[in-house]
Amino acid sequence: MTVELTRPASRRMLGTETLLVLGLSLGQSAVYATVSIIAKLTAEGGLSKQTAALNTSASARPYLDLTYQLLGIVFALLPVLLAVHLLARDPGDPARTLGVDFRRPGPDLAQGAGLAALIGLPGLVLFWAAAQLGLNATLVPAALPDLWWAVPVLILAAFQNSILEEVIVVGYLMTRLRQLQWRVGAIIATSALLRASYHLYQGFGAFVGNAVMGIVFSYFYLRTRRVMPLIIAHALLDIVAFVGYTLVPDSWLTWL
Repeated sequence: MTVELTRPASRRMLGTETLLVLGLSLGQSAVYATVSIIAKLTAEGGLSKQTAALNTSASARPYLDLTYQLLGIVFALLPVLLAVHLLARDPGDPARTLGVDFRRPGPDLAQGAGLAALIGLPGLVLFWAAAQLGLNATLVPAALPDLWWAVPVLILAAFQNSILEEVIVVGYLMTRLRQLQWRVGAIIATSALLRASYHLYQGFGAFVGNAVMGIVFSYFYLRTRRVMPLIIAHALLDIVAFVGYTLVPDSWLTWL
């Protein structure tokens, strides 16, 4: 009879794994966002005269543009699959470890909607104040052409953002940092600062707002061990931002 022995991962291996996952995903985004904010600050006219555009067109040919948009969404989710695959080496089901299963659809949806309201309404006030103070770039949440597939793609992009960010920055990162025996305060601060850092390209108001969101989401996860409500909350916030920007009259958006 053959006995297969598995060696538990050492702290060094877990630390290296975590850095690699972040380097392939949102840690990389944080580095680019830092370079972007420096570029905006040093450009003529300063930060408030610069533009931060999301969901931009990739081609003047509509169906080629659609192809690029869908490919971008699919490949952006590969780090999530990698993180779940790596967590599968630990005891237990990684979906349950992260709380991304469908055991509690009703409570997850209700909690997600509540978190979206809790974060979204004060966030609008903060964003407006930052814009008035010149602490943010001019934000363009959606810059896709006016085509039939634009709104569905924006909704898919919202879910891609929410799944990527909440699984990696909350579920995976906080799980690994707990295994590395970090203090709770340091875990929350690290998760929140990472979230804030890869939004820095939008300006300092976005940095502060996302840091606060990161603290709230981190506390929620520590209490519930469920990422699914966070995915729902984040997706709702992004859908309102992306689709709302596309559909509402331009005169309503001058405060951005």
